[in-house]
Amino acid sequence: MPDIAGIINLRDVGGYANIRGQMVASGLLYRSGQLNVVSDAAQESLVRLGLSTVFDLRTAAECADLPDRLPAGVTVIHLDVLADAVTSVAAHLADLFENPVVADELLRSGKIREHYVNTYKNLIGSDAACEAYGQMFRQIATLEGPALFHCTAGKDRTGWAAAALLSLLGVPEQIVLEDYLLSSAPVLASFQPYLDDFAAKGGNPALLKPVFTVEPAYLATSMNEVQRQFGSIEEYFRTGLELSDDVTGQIRQRLLR
Repeated sequence: MPDIAGIINLRDVGGYANIRGQMVASGLLYRSGQLNVVSDAAQESLVRLGLSTVFDLRTAAECADLPDRLPAGVTVIHLDVLADAVTSVAAHLADLFENPVVADELLRSGKIREHYVNTYKNLIGSDAACEAYGQMFRQIATLEGPALFHCTAGKDRTGWAAAALLSLLGVPEQIVLEDYLLSSAPVLASFQPYLDDFAAKGGNPALLKPVFTVEPAYLATSMNEVQRQFGSIEEYFRTGLELSDDVTGQIRQRLLR
């Protein structure tokens, strides 16, 4: 697992065995959070990953506020997963810290968790999400060289992308869940200064856990929505993301060993 200072939640998507005994190849596809504060030393580490392409799944506003900083020669493709969302906490994490009293009330109400559950439903059925994920996976099928996909914290939009891909590749459901849950610890650690400041202003940082972690129920929501709308992960890729069997076959050929 690569460890590059300044990059949240960076890890290799590969390294897992599927139900047929094949391995998801390492060193071809990475995932992370935002890439805006990458130091010169970190830039050198990114160069060593050999990235050819970065898929930025954030909103246009997120990209404008905190643009990626990447080595020369890396192609950045912006695919806004939440383009048709009315509002999203995932795209406005920092806003929660502006008014601890209001944030406390919102967090105690349970509406944040409800919001995330609804977001994970929309990741499956919304036109923008299907278009963005479809474009990304279509290009991953034929890319030459390693690639990386990311959002802000690398846990929700990115988390579903990784879970969907690993499921398509035949990685067991429990392993997919365990991989998904790996995002909680690094994201919490990354946002600790914000949590400390929130507490200093009178907020209760414990209430922010649903915002800065991932939960099994979130991923289960997306998986259940796949079953409800499409019947299987294969049909989600085929009908929801409009990827032909030839394209998903190319993805398997490229990423399985």
